[in-house]
Amino acid sequence: MKFERSSGILMHISSLPGKYGIGGLGKEAYQWVDFLNKTGTALWQVLPLTPTGYGDSPYQGLSAFAGNPLFIDLDELKREKLIKAKDLADCPRFPVSSIAFNRVRRWKRVRLEQAYANYKADTKSALTQEFEQFKTDNAFWLEDFSMFMALRERFNMVSWSDWPDAYRLRDPQALLNFEEEHNSEVETQAFFQFLFFRQWTALKAYANQLGVRIVGDIPIFMGFDSADVWANPHLFMLDADRRPTFVAGVPPDFFSKTGQLWGNPLYEWEEHKKEGYQWWIQRVAATLKTVDIIRLDHFRGFAGYYKIPAWSKTAEVGDWVDGPGKSLFDAIEKELGELPFIAEDLGVITPDVVELRERYHLPGMRLLQFAFWENADHEFLPHTYPAECVAYTGTHDNDTTRSWFAHAPKHEQRFCMSYLGYPPESKITRAMLRAIWASVAVFAIAPMQDFLDLGGNTRMNLPATTAGNWRWRMKPDAIRTELTAWLKELNITYNRVSAGQDWQAGKYFKG
Repeated sequence: MKFERSSGILMHISSLPGKYGIGGLGKEAYQWVDFLNKTGTALWQVLPLTPTGYGDSPYQGLSAFAGNPLFIDLDELKREKLIKAKDLADCPRFPVSSIAFNRVRRWKRVRLEQAYANYKADTKSALTQEFEQFKTDNAFWLEDFSMFMALRERFNMVSWSDWPDAYRLRDPQALLNFEEEHNSEVETQAFFQFLFFRQWTALKAYANQLGVRIVGDIPIFMGFDSADVWANPHLFMLDADRRPTFVAGVPPDFFSKTGQLWGNPLYEWEEHKKEGYQWWIQRVAATLKTVDIIRLDHFRGFAGYYKIPAWSKTAEVGDWVDGPGKSLFDAIEKELGELPFIAEDLGVITPDVVELRERYHLPGMRLLQFAFWENADHEFLPHTYPAECVAYTGTHDNDTTRSWFAHAPKHEQRFCMSYLGYPPESKITRAMLRAIWASVAVFAIAPMQDFLDLGGNTRMNLPATTAGNWRWRMKPDAIRTELTAWLKELNITYNRVSAGQDWQAGKYFKG
C-alpha cells in the first residue's frame, strides 16, 4: 500500500497520564490526540491492545482479538450511570510515572464488576440491544475468550494446560455445563470487552476526524496461555496432550551466545492453509477495525522461522523452516484488499524476507540507534534510506535515545556526533529526531520518551527480561508549550504535516 509522507509518535495507551493508575480511554487520550493534531503529527503508534498475562507484556497476550479492560475509562462509566461517584471516591494514590499493575488490576476490577452488576440490575438499560449486537458480531472469538477467562479465574489464574482434563481438552458437555452454571462470570467477561471496544471505537473515530491515524501491532506468535491456543489446538504445534512440541525464538548471534528462546508455540501452517487461513484473515480484519495501519512484528517469521524443540533450554538447538510466505498474504489480500502493513524486518534478514516484503510493497523499518557501530554505508543511516521505509530513533525494545548515547561505545558516540554535525550533547536526542524527520522515509516515528528527552529509567522494555517492563507513564504536565511548537515546526520543515492541516513552510516562516 502506498502511504503519504508523515510522522508519528509511539506511546502505548497504558503510558497516558490519568488518576486511575494506568493510561486509559478517557479525557487524557482525547487530549493526547489533540496534541498530535496541534503539531501536525498524523500517526499514533500503540502496542498490542490485548489483555496481558504473566509479566504484563502486550506481546504475550491472552487473546489475538480481545482488548485490555484495564484501559476502560471509569469516568465515562460514571457518566453512563454504570457506576456511581462513591465507587471512585476511594481511589488509591497510584504512582504518576509508573504502573503498579497488580494494584491497578485489583482496584479497577471491582469497579468494572460493579458496572456489570448495575447493567444487569437495570432491566430497561439502553445498552442491552447494543451489547447483544456486539456479542453476535464478535461471537467467532468472544465466546471462546469469555469462557477461557471465566475458567482461568475459576482455577486461580493457572495456565489452561493445568486445568482439569475436561476443560483443558475442551469436553463439549463439560463446557456447556460450566457455561450454564457460571453464566454470570462468562457474560461479565463479554461485557468488559463490550465496554472496551465501545470506548476505543469512539476514540479512534475522534482521532480519524482530526486526521490522526492509529498504527497498531500484531505479534506474529501467540502466547501459549491464550484463548486462541486453547480454542484452536489444531492450528499450533502441540502434542496429543496439548503441550508444545516446538517453540519460537531466534538462534545465537553477535548479541546472544545462546540465542533467544521465546517459548511461543509455533503454527501448524498446513492446517491454516487447509482452512484458507481463516484465523489469520479474521485476526487481521478484526485488528483493522481498531487501527488504521498494522505493524507486523517479526515479519521475517512469515518467510522463514526458527523451530526449537520444546524440551530445549536455550535457542542453540533449532532449524530454519519455510513460513507460509505469499500463500498467506495472497489469501489476506484477496479477502481484505490492499495490505496496510509495516514490516518489522529487524535482525538477520535473508533475501526471501526482502522478496516477500517488496512483493506487497510493505515499508520496512530503520532504527537510527543501530546505525553507528559499523561503516558509513550502513542501511540504518538516514542518507541510505529508501522512501519505502519507516524511520525510528528506537522502538519499545530500545533504550531511550538519551540513555543510548550516554552508554554507547566511544567510537559510536564520535561517529554519531560527526554525522549529526556535532550538536551539544544535551541536544543529541533532538538532533537524532531531526535526522530521521529529514530523511526520505515515508514515515518518521519516535517514542514519546525521546520527545521528552527522558533517561533510561523510562525505557518501555528490556528484551530477555521479565521484571520492571511496560510500566512507564507520562507525567500529567510533561508536554510543554515549547515542545508543541518545536514538533509543529519540525513537521512543517520536513513536509510531514498531517493531511488535515494546511501548513506550508513558505507561509509559516514568513510569519
